[in-house]
Amino acid sequence: TNMHGSTGDIVLLGTQTPQLEEVFHDLTHKLNVDLGGSGSNLRTPEACLGQSRCEYACYNTQDMCYQLTQDYQDELHRPAFPYKFKFKFDGCPNGCVCAMARSDFAVVGTWKDDIKIDQDAVKAYVGGEFKPNAGAHAGRDWGKFDIQAEVVDRCPSKCMSWDGSKLSIKTADCVRCMHCINTMPRALHIGDERGASILVGAKAPVVDGAQMGSLLVPFISCEAPYDEIKEVIEKIWDWWMEEGKNRERVGETMKRLSFQKLLEVTDTEAAPYHVTAPRSNPYIFFKEEEVPGGWNRDLAEFRKRHQR
Repeated sequence: TNMHGSTGDIVLLGTQTPQLEEVFHDLTHKLNVDLGGSGSNLRTPEACLGQSRCEYACYNTQDMCYQLTQDYQDELHRPAFPYKFKFKFDGCPNGCVCAMARSDFAVVGTWKDDIKIDQDAVKAYVGGEFKPNAGAHAGRDWGKFDIQAEVVDRCPSKCMSWDGSKLSIKTADCVRCMHCINTMPRALHIGDERGASILVGAKAPVVDGAQMGSLLVPFISCEAPYDEIKEVIEKIWDWWMEEGKNRERVGETMKRLSFQKLLEVTDTEAAPYHVTAPRSNPYIFFKEEEVPGGWNRDLAEFRKRHQR
């Protein structure tokens, strides 16, 4: 035996699979011991504190984590995947459990409507009445707070403007990075139409380098019993178990077979936010079933001429 080994709490060495199956059956069914695998299975889901402690949480991360842990007991205990699969649940884009960087399936809280602005509080920050960053750097004098340099100019999507008396935010361009909210928490707050984004395929292996999650669903409802979330999960699993190679994470399968294939298997319509960079290839390829009937005739004629 190997107690607390690198692949589990108890590792039985020098035995054979049939014996292990018998031991596993007796421990789980007769003694009610909660055994699980640490191989190609669903790993223990993780969540931030969510609405229990955080005013920025856009959904109940603790409840979703608990419900999915209960619903997917078989996937936790009996390895059936090409390789490991991790859930992580972040209540907001601040990402306290780093879901979008460290999990195969990340549910990150977000909101659809405008960031709420208290213009009087904004002026209080500008006037020095409130300390920026919730006073986190109170021990060091950074000088007078400059809203243009420290908030507006740091916005990654340039969706903010300050005219000297009023702060404006163009919601359509906002990427929900939360820098402005973190800097001026008394003046700015998350919106009311809350849900989550789903990102797929993050991993941090040593061999071929880290890979961030790719945005699959920009906004999805997060109401118990979370059927919409589970529907996306199970479509990904069905495809990955069919197409994934041994010891290949879902992010690597996506990379090998294309993100477009992931969109197809999850019944997700392609949208601009799925594009990482503008196309460099001038040719556009269509599948035969995507081409209208008249085009089919033209293509057939073209092929005949080309063959001749």
